[in-house]
Amino acid sequence: MSFTESEERQALRRAAFELGSKYGHEYTLKAARSGGHTTELWDEAGALGYLGVNVPEEFGGGGGGIGDLAAVCEELGAAGTGLLQMVVSPAICATIISRFGTEEQRKRWLPGFADGSLRMAFAITEPDAGSNSHRLTTTARRDGDGWVLTGRKVYISCVDESSAILVVGRTEDATTGKLKPALFVVPTDADGLEFHKIDMDVLAPDNQFQVFLDDVHLPADALVGSVDAALMQLFAGLNPERIMAASYAVGMGRFALDKAVEYAKSRTVWKAPIGAHQGVAHPLAQAKVELELAKLMTQKAAALYDSGNDMAAGEAANMAKYAAGEAVVRAVDAAVQTHGGNGLASEYGLGALVAASRLSRIAPVSREMILNFIAQFSLGLPKSY
Repeated sequence: MSFTESEERQALRRAAFELGSKYGHEYTLKAARSGGHTTELWDEAGALGYLGVNVPEEFGGGGGGIGDLAAVCEELGAAGTGLLQMVVSPAICATIISRFGTEEQRKRWLPGFADGSLRMAFAITEPDAGSNSHRLTTTARRDGDGWVLTGRKVYISCVDESSAILVVGRTEDATTGKLKPALFVVPTDADGLEFHKIDMDVLAPDNQFQVFLDDVHLPADALVGSVDAALMQLFAGLNPERIMAASYAVGMGRFALDKAVEYAKSRTVWKAPIGAHQGVAHPLAQAKVELELAKLMTQKAAALYDSGNDMAAGEAANMAKYAAGEAVVRAVDAAVQTHGGNGLASEYGLGALVAASRLSRIAPVSREMILNFIAQFSLGLPKSY
């Protein structure tokens, strides 16, 4: 087993970090404060092929794996220009369609994922279901050759920047009558679909939405893959989601830590820079250790997933997401504390990361549900819920 990334992966990291650095954190903050988006960065990253590194070459992508996409995500975050929709559009949606879509669906959608011209949101969360996917109430019923979709989703990222949404609904099993999950591609301009922005106390250029589906009529090919394999398809997308969320968090933590180290080296109050004092140095050193450990577990999860070992990847992806969420919160806190009052001054750009980093412990799956998963599946303890 090698713990050193390939030269190609390392070169990809350097290129992605260089692109993010060209725009800089101020670009992201300006977009967030003005109610805008980081469209220029997304478009350039797509044109350079960075958003489609995991898409098969036959559809215009790089032919790599989720590990390559996670590397891009992390490096853009480390440059202060994290792209939240990378966690969803090229990771979840492109992966599911690539693995389970029909040949026609792959030809239709994957080239757009490859060059970034297509953005697709992902909608699973509902107001009364939370992490319990068995309580989803969004349903799809057959209507001739097509489908009619009805339901409500909440906390769906970047709907306003997407041309379609991959919606998790439920269909009735013809044999048992029980509802089972199914995945549908729904255009954001479809009749009967509405979405409304949720006001958040998080300063970011990426918005959250409530989505309402009121008898949305869909053609037969809106169903992704087989209606009988949707649960497998769903989890095939959720493992990359956790890997990407971990990479996004690690990148954010690296950015905050780099800012803190730079400040600790140059800020002199007594005889030496404040970084010489253990009260400042130790929290930063601890943040470095925790971020590196989270990064290593994320790389392991990605390697397992790209090798086709979905079961082992699920455990590792959850562990990576947990570790990264904890690490980024502590890294941002240490960075703010290192800066003192300047840590919350707009000039330094760290205050905006306080809420954003805290979100990494909640979404896309809470730390508590990850601990439930580890307790049950890794340790064999009785199910508690």
